[in-house]
Amino acid sequence: MRLFAAVVPPSSVIGELEPVVRGLEEMPEAERLRWTGRPGWHFTLAFYGEVAEEVVPELSERLARAARRTEPFRLALGGGGHFGGRTLWVGASGDTGVMGLLADRAEAAARKAGVETGEYRPYRPHLTLARSRRHSEDLRPYVAALDSFAGREWTVGELCLIRSHLPGAGAPGEQPRYETVERWALGAGGSLGAGG
Repeated sequence: MRLFAAVVPPSSVIGELEPVVRGLEEMPEAERLRWTGRPGWHFTLAFYGEVAEEVVPELSERLARAARRTEPFRLALGGGGHFGGRTLWVGASGDTGVMGLLADRAEAAARKAGVETGEYRPYRPHLTLARSRRHSEDLRPYVAALDSFAGREWTVGELCLIRSHLPGAGAPGEQPRYETVERWALGAGGSLGAGG
């Protein structure tokens, strides 16, 4: 199963972002980018890649522990940035230090469960909006358009384990499908159960 740990913004927050992204999609040469759909708007904390099904119970147990050890925190969407000429994203403000700690714990949970996580990189909160269809694009105009965007603050109260179903070959513009495998309340809570 192709899995990752994530924070998923509530629909009210996503609703504020939608018209901003529609505006970006109308900018000159926006068709050169592959825009992520609303179901794909999340903050990846740790990407696990392909995980054997027999490892998932231990990974889940360790993620539950990571969630219990992390208190709920405040977050807001705002501003933007890019990774090279390949990825355009909207950023976050608020308790990003706590979010970074949760990302480190989600990464450690995988390592302790025997999941290979690759090279460690410091966490940078970002929600991917678009990717380049080619090797590189000038994303600075989009970042400039995102500069003034500041969404409402919300309390992040759960950690999600999400399965990614990649699109089949062929259909242009087809997006990955995301399925919440399990979610855990942050702080004193426990499992909130499976999603879908």
